[in-house]
Amino acid sequence: MAGGAARPRVRMTGTQRRQQLLDVGREVFARRGYDGTSIEELAARAEVSKPVVYEHFSGGKEELYAVVVDREMQRLLDRFTAALAAGGSPRRLLERAALVLLDYIEEDTDGFRVLSRDSPVAGSADGHASLIGEVAHRVEHVMGAQLDARGHDPAPAGLYSQALVGMVALAGQWWLARRSPGKEEVAAHLVDLAYGGLGHLQPSAGRRPASGPLTG
Repeated sequence: MAGGAARPRVRMTGTQRRQQLLDVGREVFARRGYDGTSIEELAARAEVSKPVVYEHFSGGKEELYAVVVDREMQRLLDRFTAALAAGGSPRRLLERAALVLLDYIEEDTDGFRVLSRDSPVAGSADGHASLIGEVAHRVEHVMGAQLDARGHDPAPAGLYSQALVGMVALAGQWWLARRSPGKEEVAAHLVDLAYGGLGHLQPSAGRRPASGPLTG
């Protein structure tokens, strides 16, 4: 064959094509965001025509985006479910939950970037809220049990869990750009902060706070 001959097209099954479009969509939405992505670019990246995209996603870009978001939510929730089912002390469970999110950020960076963007699609914002809510709900049970065991009112556990999940997600964005310190150390620091509070942080050897501990 001549060097400039076109490559033969690989024929995909319907399932394979849909999966390919979802993978392409995740990559493009992660890089450009929803508003910056066009159906033409999605089709071009998948090396198909626009009608093929609509054949699999009749709602076009909006439907493809919503399915990408739903798929990423489920992947992350499955990881949390498996990690928290392993048991352990409340502190260990919190640390494991933080590591789950940091692992996801590292291994599924495009998915995390999609989920961390504001969703402009009707219905998707609720879906994203349900993902964060479900993660926080799982942490809430751990935190509530710990508060109760210490004789405190477990009612604020929902608020605390929302704060913890938000803190890990935001810190994860910071860590993604640096990849240092290691994930395990990041998770341990975050749990130290959430568990003990600033007022209970112990100064490092040879260092003392200028005016006593933070009691806020």
